[in-house]
Amino acid sequence: MLCVIDEIRTKIAAGLFEFSKHATDQIILRRISVQGLREAIDGGEIIEDYPNDRYGPSCLIFGLTTTNRPLHVQCSYPSRPLLKVITLYEPDADLWIDFRVRKPQDAN
Repeated sequence: MLCVIDEIRTKIAAGLFEFSKHATDQIILRRISVQGLREAIDGGEIIEDYPNDRYGPSCLIFGLTTTNRPLHVQCSYPSRPLLKVITLYEPDADLWIDFRVRKPQDAN
């Protein structure tokens, strides 16, 4: 049985994915190419899991493009016929440790 990241990679490679309206806006605003998305997922890892997400189970993937641009991609679990890319962005180094773990926030 394939693990979740392998199933996500398989769907992305096969073109079995769609973008939410938010993700579509973000890909344009942040100048992230579909190829960059594919590259980040191909070598990426799941860093957060949201099994009880409001709109259905999803996860956050961290990966690098071939130009070493870090990307975070939140997508649905691969149980749907089409994987849904919910959002994607370049993570802020001030908020993440190695782009994998959220830094603790000051409780001011």
